[in-house]
Amino acid sequence: MKNTLKYILILIFIGGISSSCTEEFLEVSPTEFLTQEQIQDAAANNPDIIAGSLKGIYTLMFETGTGGTTGHDDFGQKGYDIYSDMLTGDMALSVSTYGWYRSITEFQTTQDFTYQDNYQVWRYYYRIIRSANLVIDAAGGNDVIPELEANKHILGQAKALRAYGYFYLAQFFQNSYNPSELILPIYTNPTDPNQPKSAASEVYALIVKDLNDAIPLLETFNRSAKNEVNKYVAKALLAYTYGAMGDFSNAKTHAGDILANGGFNLMNADQMTGGFNDVSTSGWMWGVDITLDNGLDLISWWGQMDVFTYSYAWAGDAKAMDALLFDAIDADDIRKGQFNYNPGSYYHLLPINKFYDPNRKIGGQRNIETDYVYMRVAEMYLLHAEAAAQSGDEGGAKASLKFLLDQRVPDASYVDGLSGKSLLDEIYLQTRIELWGEGKSYLAMKRNKATVTRGGNHLSNVGVSVSYDDNRLGFLIPQSEIQNNPFINE
Repeated sequence: MKNTLKYILILIFIGGISSSCTEEFLEVSPTEFLTQEQIQDAAANNPDIIAGSLKGIYTLMFETGTGGTTGHDDFGQKGYDIYSDMLTGDMALSVSTYGWYRSITEFQTTQDFTYQDNYQVWRYYYRIIRSANLVIDAAGGNDVIPELEANKHILGQAKALRAYGYFYLAQFFQNSYNPSELILPIYTNPTDPNQPKSAASEVYALIVKDLNDAIPLLETFNRSAKNEVNKYVAKALLAYTYGAMGDFSNAKTHAGDILANGGFNLMNADQMTGGFNDVSTSGWMWGVDITLDNGLDLISWWGQMDVFTYSYAWAGDAKAMDALLFDAIDADDIRKGQFNYNPGSYYHLLPINKFYDPNRKIGGQRNIETDYVYMRVAEMYLLHAEAAAQSGDEGGAKASLKFLLDQRVPDASYVDGLSGKSLLDEIYLQTRIELWGEGKSYLAMKRNKATVTRGGNHLSNVGVSVSYDDNRLGFLIPQSEIQNNPFINE
């Protein structure tokens, strides 16, 4: 019986049954399958029944095609990290031979809902949400606290992952935080029919509730690998959420708790130029150990970013740091050495000393074994500094910023002389420098209500200044959703 249950759950979760198939299953109710109630009852006493399905969600985060396409930019969260860094202008497409990301950097995608990139983003995050809903339902539902510790941990992770999905959707599909604006449909059950758009206040309320539910459920959870969400990753997502809402007091509280109690260490100077390729690095809060069994090759983050991998970055699609941002890095900052300075060269301002396969052979790594980073503790130092400054605690802001900079520059004492807007501007600049290529500049740009001017090494919009709330920085609800959801017509 146990094996039968596992088999059915695999079919339901991993197979990705479409909503129409789900309705047919519910209508026919063949006796050879279990009902949702039977699955819930069985899972209440045997966490293994749904544990495999939770693992499947984590796999979605780095699998190819999870945005519903065969595109070579469709490989989970890290693909959308590139999208967002390019939209901000901090990442320049400095050479384009194969055409990937041109529609992003030229703002074509974000002005035309028929572009596939809109669909990819939408489908990926809603697929995470739907999969999380299936796990939550199997664990007893949205309002249940399981009796077994293992099931509490499963439910906590699933709720945090649902919140993660909605958080990124809200960031990508709303230009700036406006609580009353209708932005996204909300689905909290796997059998929910099509829904109309809900107000941002409702979407964010669900994110906050899910994460506040998840944190105590994960209190006793000791994860087996860093790809799993523990309570500190959930707290970090909550800090980001509060920051996006402008609630900097709560953002500061949660980021500060991670710094005080999370047990993570900042990456040191050597690690900052050590390749960003090992999930065991102490400064990584959330990431995944990529192995040959995962089957990743050209279609991967490394396949788009690393010249030491058999990649587009090596073969003709160069992703460089924006020239103006590079110029803003102090000459004695260890992070300046992450980027190749060689004007006129194809490799100019490429991150050849930040992200690389350890063998460092140009075009060398064919099958991917280098790891993915989703979140670092450095983010929390910077977010805590920003939130503290925004909420009037300039002493706390300076302390967090200096703690990070002390491991990046010879003398960070200049921070002591900053205050007000100059302090906030410095924190934002250091966020952009520290987290370049990691998909966090977009979030920071929105929180800081910033305007970024593109440097001279972009292929398009050179010298153009773009504000955080510019329509060109946000994705559009895709054509397929408008065609298939009768409640959404724009």
